[in-house]
Amino acid sequence: MTKNRNHLNLLCNISDLANLLTGSTDIESFLQQTVELVSRHLEAQVCSIYLFDEQKEELVLKATIGLNPEAVGLIRLKVGEGLVGKALDQLAPVNEGDAGRSPDFKYFAEAGEDPFASLLAVPIHRGIERIGVLVIQHESKNYFDEIDVMTLRALAAQLAGAIENANLLMDIHRMGKKPGPNGARETLRFLKAEIGSSGYAYAPAKILNRGRDVLMEEGARDALLTLTDFHRAVRTTSDQLKALQARFAARLPESASLIFSAHFMILKDPQFIGKMIQLIQGGVSPPEAVRIMALKYIAAFSASSHAYIREKVNDVEDLSRRLLTNLYRADLKESIIGEKRIIIAADLYPSDILKLASEEVRGIILVSGSITSHVTILSRSLQIPLLIADCAELLKLPDETPVLMDAEIGSIYIKPAEDIIRQFQIRNDARQKAKPLSPQMSPATYTRDRMRIHLFTNINLLSELATARNLKAEGVGLYRTEFPFLIRSMFPSEEEQVGIYKRLIDEMGDGEITIRTLDVGGDKVLSYYDAAGEANPQLGLRSIRFSLKHPDIFQQQLRAILRASAGLKKIRIMFPMISSLDDFFAAKEMLAVCSADLDRRGIPHHQAPSVGMMIELPSVVEIMDDFAKVVDFFSIGTNDFVQYMLAVDRTNTRVAEYYQPWHPAVLRGLAKILAAAIKEGKDLTVCGEMGRDLDYIPFLLGIGVRRLSVDPQFLPSVQQWISELTVTEAEKFAAAVLAQPTIKGVLQIVEAA
Repeated sequence: MTKNRNHLNLLCNISDLANLLTGSTDIESFLQQTVELVSRHLEAQVCSIYLFDEQKEELVLKATIGLNPEAVGLIRLKVGEGLVGKALDQLAPVNEGDAGRSPDFKYFAEAGEDPFASLLAVPIHRGIERIGVLVIQHESKNYFDEIDVMTLRALAAQLAGAIENANLLMDIHRMGKKPGPNGARETLRFLKAEIGSSGYAYAPAKILNRGRDVLMEEGARDALLTLTDFHRAVRTTSDQLKALQARFAARLPESASLIFSAHFMILKDPQFIGKMIQLIQGGVSPPEAVRIMALKYIAAFSASSHAYIREKVNDVEDLSRRLLTNLYRADLKESIIGEKRIIIAADLYPSDILKLASEEVRGIILVSGSITSHVTILSRSLQIPLLIADCAELLKLPDETPVLMDAEIGSIYIKPAEDIIRQFQIRNDARQKAKPLSPQMSPATYTRDRMRIHLFTNINLLSELATARNLKAEGVGLYRTEFPFLIRSMFPSEEEQVGIYKRLIDEMGDGEITIRTLDVGGDKVLSYYDAAGEANPQLGLRSIRFSLKHPDIFQQQLRAILRASAGLKKIRIMFPMISSLDDFFAAKEMLAVCSADLDRRGIPHHQAPSVGMMIELPSVVEIMDDFAKVVDFFSIGTNDFVQYMLAVDRTNTRVAEYYQPWHPAVLRGLAKILAAAIKEGKDLTVCGEMGRDLDYIPFLLGIGVRRLSVDPQFLPSVQQWISELTVTEAEKFAAAVLAQPTIKGVLQIVEAA
């Protein structure tokens, strides 16, 4: 192909343009003129400029010719993300002759860059100070040569100073302006977010500010509403709660009717409804009577020193909102908070997630560090897309603002343009059509060289059992018992727990079931439990420490498990977060006490369940040989094991880069644990996220793991991947990474595999 490019004229023109900029306050027009000039002179069909946002540490597309202009301001990349982010990260040019085939390529549907093969990205910087990236693209492969690279580097050097000056001018210009009536709301168009639960949603937003709906302004018809209207609203509210109860009982057996038990108690309380009636009879309008009593109860509950009473504030708010909505139903659309909406909230309790699930919520966006593992796991189990965005401005959006959330790649679009909506709908439709109607799984899992691997499932909610059975899971490798505790407003009784565990056991038939005892504390907070604030809850009173500190709660749970599994053989009880043999013996002794108590009272129960432990703490590694002699079986919770081994909070974005499952200490620790368990002939199951991550499975098989437990939706992909591996290859791979003393060395082997 003949190239007729005038690189010298390009550099001269850019220099003149930069000089002209010193008298301008419009950086956007300068950048747009720049990309047009570069595109024309280098005969590039696309030219784009990305600028580095220091506060958010992201590259933002600021100007383009050739890509979709609607993508300007929307496309954002972390440093090192994609080919563009790679150029800024390495402060070196990236020249790809067929960019789409590069493993570093990052695809954005809204950019419209599918036709373009060649990509040349050059960083704009001053020393180590990052400013942005200049990018050119062409539909022909291998289009850009070394002369183009040299020219773009020289150009980027000139642009660095010009853009720096332009930013300064724009900052000075903005300082003299007052913000508009909506503040930042008008400019909030696109955000990158952390994925809590994958999926896709496009719907009107509903901002969930606790208490806001209760304090609804007086309506035009307030004075016309009567006591008869009030009684009708109470009956309607009661009927709605009964209908929601029925839906919960069918979909979420753990909650049954307990989620709304407090609502019914308040609704029947003469001091609540009765006082409202008295106020109405005294001349107060029905809506105002609801507000007066709601605020009185909210103030009283909020002032309590007891957490379980403060928790009732949410119930009063929800109940009062329903009463007001039903009073106004002639004027307002009768709906519930989450109905076909994307909920935006600062925080949510597990019970909130369950209520929203019953209301057909389309998606959830949590704001500023509110992610907790139990809320995320619950959203995945209920298949509700969830994103976590560090942007308090989202809470200022007006209700009904159109929001598109792509929880596959972690993007949020506010008032998205029609073409972006269309592109995402086309992509989402294509994905849905590509999904098999029913994933096919074999009842037994083998590697390519016929090594038997046992696949179990993690169960968070009983509603997942049907999927696990359909996918032929060999049993439940981990039942997380904390969810029946987390979704209630009080500790479940022994009888309630018996019912839950009995249903779990009955629905799984003959499959092996491992029930983990209560694992609360840390980020899994019981909102109704009065606990002193802990400076570092991840290292505080959590898991088995909580249970041993509260023997009454622990014994109720142990008795419930023993009673529910009476007459069965394949029930295993597992203690979480064991740090010493002393912890394990203390928990096991508690189990013996419960069994003796049931014997004494003549209550049928399992006489001798297998007793195991979760391996999550580094302290276990050095005494693993001793554990293996006395413990019946083991499970490795890889999430916490990595976190505690490396002393890094995996939910803290400031130190996320230190959360490295490929760290040699983590890998060697896992290998040492496996060796001890194998030596004593004890079962060991991996049930953390490493067990379902296809990148880590070869290593796990290579060190001897033969049992994996994953969330039901991951079973087909895990089985398929295992069937393509051989144990011989896996063992060679594991030996190679275990020999490496550095993370970098390990990753080089991983990338080459």
